[in-house]
Order: sequence, then structure tokens, then C-alpha cells
Amino acid sequence: MKTLLALPVYRILIISVLLLVMVSVLYAKKTSKLNEPQIVAALISNYGERAGKRGKAWFRLMNKSSALDEAQKLKSVNNFFNLLRFTDDIKLWGVSNYWATPIEFLGVNAGDCEDFAIAKYFTLLELGIPDKKMRITMVKAVTLDQYHMVVAYYETPGSVPVILDNIDGRIKPATKRKDLIPVYSFNGKQLWLNKKKGQGVLAGKSQRLKRWTDLNQRMGISNLKQPKLRME
Repeated sequence: MKTLLALPVYRILIISVLLLVMVSVLYAKKTSKLNEPQIVAALISNYGERAGKRGKAWFRLMNKSSALDEAQKLKSVNNFFNLLRFTDDIKLWGVSNYWATPIEFLGVNAGDCEDFAIAKYFTLLELGIPDKKMRITMVKAVTLDQYHMVVAYYETPGSVPVILDNIDGRIKPATKRKDLIPVYSFNGKQLWLNKKKGQGVLAGKSQRLKRWTDLNQRMGISNLKQPKLRME
């Protein structure tokens, strides 16, 4: 058997690349936060068989989207969640402002704007979009004359973000969304106050937002909340 030192340089490079690919695949599998059988079983147990099918569709989406570029990931995730129904929290959960986890959102097949934005954000994180490129953004929807929540994606730190929204399903630059006035935005680490369609002013850690902290504490599938109304 030839030793590695006896092999031509190009073959050593090929072997090295293959080893790196294998390690990357194994690492990705080990660090995945989502256990498909466990999550699907929890959805079925808490919300019924159709909820389990939605859970499986969610995992199919992530599996198919994992090799896409970032722009395509944004589109596929935005389109997927925009198929779910819009419902007010008071009708669904019996409280005026409840931020559902993605699994709860899939379970009941409905939610309000916060639930759409949160589900898109966490799914894109799972697909490898860096947290620093995304912000969940509270805006004033001028046409509806009410507060609304979207996801903003920044290709580069200084770029104009594009908006993932359940009202207007077309992903557009923020400068093309004259109907949205940014109020504040946050991601896993930081909180910003927005005075224009730009980066905003850093206002501390996102943990200052009580509902965001509460949401992250409830992300485990053992903490699923039962809806006031069962929606399939």
C-alpha cells in the first residue's frame, strides 16, 4: 500500500477535500437542533394527524433548500409559511399578544404576523443563514394602520434589506415598501431602534424584549401551548 507521502500532490489534495466534505456533513448532522421524528410525533399528539403532515412538509422544505443559495432559501421559506392562515391571537390563544413557536404555528396552521416572522427567522437560521444577516422587524403598516412584523435580510452589513412579509408575499427591498415604517428590530443578540429604512440605532440586547425571552424559553417541544380553538 502506498503511503500518503508517496501519492502525487493532486491526489493528496483530492483526498483532503473529500475528508473535509465528510467532516462537514458529519458535523452538520451532529449539530442539528431539530429531531424530525420527535417533532412530528409531538405535532400529531398535540394537534392531530394533519399537523404531523405539516411538520413533515416543513422538514422536506429544509432538506430541499439546504443546498440553495441564500436568495433562494429566502424565497422558499417565505412562500412556504405564507401558505398558513392569518388569525388574531385572541381568537386562537385567548390572549391579545402571544408569540407562538414555529412548531405551535405549524400545529394550529394559523397565526398572526409575529408568528409568520418568527417561523421564517428560525427556519432560515436552521438553513444556515447567519443571525447577523437577519432581523425580526416591527413596523407600522401604513395601509392597514396597525403594527406589523416582518423579517429583514441584509446581504451585507451596509446593504438595504429585503423584506419577507405575509401581507405582500413578494420579497422586495425595504426602499420599495413605502407602506412599512420601521419601529424597532432585533435578532438573537441585539435590539435596534429604527428611525428610517436602514440599520437603526443599537439599543442593547434583544433579551430586553420580554416576549422574545419568553419565546426562546418555550422553544422546546415539551412546552407546546394548546390553542383556544383547534384549527386544521
